[in-house]
Amino acid sequence: MGYERSNIGRMTGYVYGEQPDDPAVVKLNTNENPYPPSAAVERAMRGFDADTLRRYPPATAEPLRRLVAERLGVLPEQVVVTNGGDEALRLAITTFVDPGATFGTTDPGYSLCPVLAGVQGCAVEAISMTTDWSVPGDFARRLNARGTRLACIVNPHAPSGALVEAGTVAAIAAELDGVLLVDEAYVDFVDPALGHDLTPLVAERDNVLLLRTLSKGYSLAGLRIGFLVGDAGLIDPVVTKTRDSYNVDAIAQELGTAAYADQKHARKTWRAVLRERHRLVDELRARRFRVAESQANFVLAEASGDRSAKTVFEGLRQRGILVRHFDTPRLAQSLRITVGTPAENDALIEALDDIL
Repeated sequence: MGYERSNIGRMTGYVYGEQPDDPAVVKLNTNENPYPPSAAVERAMRGFDADTLRRYPPATAEPLRRLVAERLGVLPEQVVVTNGGDEALRLAITTFVDPGATFGTTDPGYSLCPVLAGVQGCAVEAISMTTDWSVPGDFARRLNARGTRLACIVNPHAPSGALVEAGTVAAIAAELDGVLLVDEAYVDFVDPALGHDLTPLVAERDNVLLLRTLSKGYSLAGLRIGFLVGDAGLIDPVVTKTRDSYNVDAIAQELGTAAYADQKHARKTWRAVLRERHRLVDELRARRFRVAESQANFVLAEASGDRSAKTVFEGLRQRGILVRHFDTPRLAQSLRITVGTPAENDALIEALDDIL
């Protein structure tokens, strides 16, 4: 007999991707940026004054908060800096969803969301994506019928990489009675030619939150820093009530600010990932995988014919290459593959040829 709350006892925790100790492993399973962060990050790290660690950091990460606001064309009061995107999700659920109320999401979606909802003690209404990985047209109506207080759409979607266009997101926000959280963890890798930008929605709607992270686009997954952007009325209770005091440490603030300021370097890595994404899709399709159109730094490759995705997954693992396999009915025949460097992608393709 345990001492945890009953809802904690009933729930299943988040299953994270494998983190190997061997540096020789080709790691294409957790959607990290394959390129190093800006040199400005290393300079900031080397120049960091350790004596400052005896004091608490800026409570609201004000330098980074103002930099984000300036770059996105919003006020600092519309931004809250968080300990990674995951804390941003937790804060949104804590702030806007009563225990026992309903949290809405897609199926499939980010698997941490139902876990955080379970911790909060709220119900989850997961709406199935369509066969082409679109959000169904009755998404908001169905969530309204359940009295949903907060709904999350990952855009570009995980694990497919499909992009929901701005007009569709705006229509969902207009119809939804609760708050719409758009998790834009992978938005930096969207093809610039599409002109995709949801930040105008923040000015148009008082029920929209955008989540961004420096883990992917800025190569800082090991640092844990992200932020939420929204109407000041949404951000204020997060900053002043539900956020942990001093939630982002001094080192993360310093290095995160350096990385976010160097847009030239970040955009260079995004372009490199986009080029390799195109090549990887072509190579996989040439090997009879069905690959969804992706605007993220990963692709979802479905094995065709009598091939077993799990067998391919295990074969790659035996050859020192990690990808992600989700043992769920809809994804059982698919592999989510992070876009790596040219050399890493070459190793993947060579291993696939060996296995197949």
